[in-house]
Amino acid sequence: MRSRLILLVLLAIAPIAVMTVVNGMRERAHAVEVAEENLQRLTNLAAANEAQSITGARQILRDLASIPDLMGDQAHCSRLLANIQKQNPDYANLGLIQMNGDVTCTAIPAKSMVNLADRSHFRRAVHLKRFVAGGYIFGRVIQKHTVNLTYPVMDEDQNVKAVVFAALDLTKLDRFVADIKLPPGSLLLTTDSEGKIISRKPNPEQWFGKQVSPEMRVAMAAEPGKPVLLTGPDGIERLHRFARVGSNGLSDYTLTIGIPADEITASARHDQILDFLALAATIGLALLAAWIVGDVLVLRRVKLLANTANSIASGALEARSGISYGKEEISELAQALDAMAEALQEKELQHLKSEQMLREADRRKDEFLAMLAHELRNPLAPISAGAQLLQSGHASDAAVQRTAGIIVRQVHHMTRLVDDLLDVSRVTRGLVTLTRVPLNVATIMHDAVEQADPLLKSRQHRFDVTLPPAPLVVNGDHKRLVQVLVNVLNNAAKYTPAGGAIKLAARAQGSNVLLIVSDNGIGMSPELRSRVFELFAQADRNSDRSQGGLGLGLALVKSLVELHGGSVAVDSEGEQKGSTFTITLPGAEQQPAAPLPGHTARPARRLRVLVVDDNVDAAQTLQLLLQAAGHQVSVAHNAMTALELAQADAPELCLLDIGLPDISGFELARGLRALPHTAHATLVAVTGYGRREDREQANSAGFDHYFVKPVDVDALLALIAGLP
Repeated sequence: MRSRLILLVLLAIAPIAVMTVVNGMRERAHAVEVAEENLQRLTNLAAANEAQSITGARQILRDLASIPDLMGDQAHCSRLLANIQKQNPDYANLGLIQMNGDVTCTAIPAKSMVNLADRSHFRRAVHLKRFVAGGYIFGRVIQKHTVNLTYPVMDEDQNVKAVVFAALDLTKLDRFVADIKLPPGSLLLTTDSEGKIISRKPNPEQWFGKQVSPEMRVAMAAEPGKPVLLTGPDGIERLHRFARVGSNGLSDYTLTIGIPADEITASARHDQILDFLALAATIGLALLAAWIVGDVLVLRRVKLLANTANSIASGALEARSGISYGKEEISELAQALDAMAEALQEKELQHLKSEQMLREADRRKDEFLAMLAHELRNPLAPISAGAQLLQSGHASDAAVQRTAGIIVRQVHHMTRLVDDLLDVSRVTRGLVTLTRVPLNVATIMHDAVEQADPLLKSRQHRFDVTLPPAPLVVNGDHKRLVQVLVNVLNNAAKYTPAGGAIKLAARAQGSNVLLIVSDNGIGMSPELRSRVFELFAQADRNSDRSQGGLGLGLALVKSLVELHGGSVAVDSEGEQKGSTFTITLPGAEQQPAAPLPGHTARPARRLRVLVVDDNVDAAQTLQLLLQAAGHQVSVAHNAMTALELAQADAPELCLLDIGLPDISGFELARGLRALPHTAHATLVAVTGYGRREDREQANSAGFDHYFVKPVDVDALLALIAGLP
């Protein structure tokens, strides 16, 4: 009976509910549409105001460029510009730039000669032979936030002989938009071609020269008339419209105005809430009437059971009926249903825990295999290139010595990796046999420091060793205990920034001996400390892999120490606060015994080559190989240095590693393609990553060829020989 009454009520109210929802959606959409149109008109008006200022500057510079005496006496030129600047206070400075970049006369005198050859606005004005509105600059001489507007001075043959510039004070540019009335919380800003802010409302002085967010920059690069919802640095979501400042190449500036999204739909939302409240009240009263007619005590409890059963069936195993258990049939049914849900929930939790453990194990296995492939390919690259260089017979004695040293180091590195893998296999299968004899702890420390010393010195660490005041003796396997201490020292060296401090100390504690290794490196989070002695655990796993290793060393340390009847623990106050490893071994009374005593074709011409690899050995080996083949080779170990060398040397061929410490090789390739010096250079990826996804990403980034380490030298030289 109650269900039929409720059905009739709902059928009667349904059309009203549908119309309420539809009308609310229409009002909201209309409010957004009106706001978008008004916002675009306001944005266009603000952009036109700023364009007017830039157009005025262009006219002044055009008039200056036509003055015959401008290239004459510098003192007369400076006086002329100073007079013009006084009449136009919007400009922080006016000046003349010679073709070598020297500023020979300015309205604001400089204490020393200023050279602007490195400024893009000067180079573009010379190249394009037209007015150029440059990006944000904090003036070297005037100490103000400006944009430099430039115009070329042409001779009779239409050749550029100098460039005049006006440094527009950004506080004056911002004045054109100061009178625009915006709703509370709105944002108005203008950026140059690099996404730097050159005008802003509110608080312009705090934001001049700051970079806009990547999302804002992407939106500015899109179609100007398209509205975009963006969340600002203050956490407010705003509706933005965009407009270019000026037309026909007047500037590369983009202006945007953003209005808080909540402000746009506030009125419509308020009306919609009132409509929904009225509708809810109507439905509530109608349902209440239908409810009273039914048998509340019975139907309510049956519905609770049905809802609970449906929730359990849909996967919500935490659902319970909430019915008080009694002796009647419904209570017994509720009790049985709740018991079933509790049993199912317990089984589901066990299943999820097992599934999570399997996924974690599978993830760590995949990460380990990827890192193993990468770590083995890295040393193979310089070994292969060095061997090819030695085989060519063109290397000098010095190059042969350097190559031999590189090969020896890399072979030792590969040997350590393989030894770690074999040791882990032996330990996990219980195949390690210890030769335990009384050992002097000082001897163990000495041998371990000797092995770890090359890495410590290469990282320029400050290393202190504190020996025990009296000899300490442990009963153990000398080789394995040295391995334990070396692994801990190497771990401290790898995760302590260059020039850091590492300490090794030994002391007695009751009947035990403590070996303590502390550093002021990157430290550990509580989560990492809980699993640092697990297999394959490392502080980070990214494409850089600058620390190296397979995540096996500390797991071996724990296993080997425990085989000696000891324990190992780590302590760290947190990230960037250093770490302390404490190895505890049982002491021994017995004193230790006394110690016992192919030919490759040369290319048709000499190329300018840029090699970029953060692996110094790999980069140097490839450099020696290419120099032996007759090429001019420059080397960089990070992307920023590579971009500087590319602008200086204009290489025709670039061999790039993907895993670089600052930005990836993919981003570096895009940067090289954007430079005029290397826009048409041949880009070759030389990397330890060989997955299909990596190759596809390299193609998208602009690479022409892809080589996986160790590089097939013959194929590389054949490729170089075939370049046009």
